[in-house]
Amino acid sequence: MPEIIEKVGGFLVVLLLPLVIVAGALVSLFAVGALFDALDNPQDLRGRIEAAFRRPPRAPRATRADHYYRPFWVGRG
Repeated sequence: MPEIIEKVGGFLVVLLLPLVIVAGALVSLFAVGALFDALDNPQDLRGRIEAAFRRPPRAPRATRADHYYRPFWVGRG
């Protein structure tokens, strides 16, 4: 039984360790790129942060039946 656990553990280390290293490298490259982008364009960064906390626009209200605007296809009949 311990031999099976050792083989499975070795297989997982061989399989998962490179994946973790590559994923960590990609995340760190993305973070460095985001840092340089923020340093090059500080106003864009401020706008992105403000947009993240801005409320979404209100949903449009439906018009009443007696409203002055009627689409052209409603009047045809």
